[in-house]
Amino acid sequence: MTTIKGPAIFLAQFMGDTPPFDTLESICRWAAALGYTGVQIPTWDARLIDLEKAAESKVYCDDLRARVEACGVQISELSTHLQGQLVAVHPAYDLLFDAFAPAALRGNPQGRTEWAVRTLKNAAKASANLGLRAHVTFSGALIWHTVYPWPQRPKGLAGAAFQELASRWKPILDAFEDAGVDLCYEIHPGEDLHDGITFERFLEAAGNHPRCHILYDPSHFVLQQLDYLQFIDFYHERIKMFHVKDAEFNPTGRSGVYGGYQDWVDRPGRFRSPGDGQVDFNGIFSKLAQYDFGGWAVLEWECCLKNSEQGAREGAPFIRNHIIQVAQKAFDDFAGAATDEVLLKKIIGVAR
Repeated sequence: MTTIKGPAIFLAQFMGDTPPFDTLESICRWAAALGYTGVQIPTWDARLIDLEKAAESKVYCDDLRARVEACGVQISELSTHLQGQLVAVHPAYDLLFDAFAPAALRGNPQGRTEWAVRTLKNAAKASANLGLRAHVTFSGALIWHTVYPWPQRPKGLAGAAFQELASRWKPILDAFEDAGVDLCYEIHPGEDLHDGITFERFLEAAGNHPRCHILYDPSHFVLQQLDYLQFIDFYHERIKMFHVKDAEFNPTGRSGVYGGYQDWVDRPGRFRSPGDGQVDFNGIFSKLAQYDFGGWAVLEWECCLKNSEQGAREGAPFIRNHIIQVAQKAFDDFAGAATDEVLLKKIIGVAR
């Protein structure tokens, strides 16, 4: 059995224009001082990484890794959430997602998608050059606008959409196979991969690709009212990454899962800092230990009430206290006896 690594922290929500959040070294030293041992790096922030250079140069990656480790942490994984979103964007969302692309490609959906695909392939090479085993992204979405079946969906729509989505991602998955890195999709509302069924549809359409995996984040399942513990039972073989993020769901007679277009603080389903919501992290860490999850436990701070610095400060000990140092021997080994073939046959009543 393997002990989960961590605590680590996803830097995306913490980067800013003032110290210690404005440079790679300063934010890594800040994270280490709080007790984190790993940092998950968002690759769209050029202050943290030059993804193109990282894909081309092992020397650059060795230097980057050394700079991070000199600050007291190590790189847990890279993220391409924003770039992955652009692999598949329905025209209804063009204006909203254009901001994720370089300025020169805004208003150019085809160019934007081609850039996203190149970027993901670079992420595969960069991850390999950094010695990383997993990478996280979003799937994008072609039929999210039909998530509720009204108007009635034409027969075959979902199948056609997942075939198209898989056709866009298979060359990227192949690049991750070549790099020896697992590509993990964060299962997330707004993406075509937003629950177990949609992941299964995609996995089948992608030919059960060996690099197609999951980033597990229970907060999104609380908001969907999905059984997030049984999800681990179903998909543990495909779960290669883990975000520690809390949430709560408090429906009323006025609003439920859909939220009434309200701001986060007023929605029945809302994200909270770890320990402040309803997620059973004892159950989650136990199941991940049971299924021999060997990846990182990474804080993703998103809370509608608590500020980010308090969330980060509390997050490291929260994760550390939940990581189970797995047993190296059974608790009842003291009462065991040496294996004896004759004895075994006697016990089951077949000895002669």
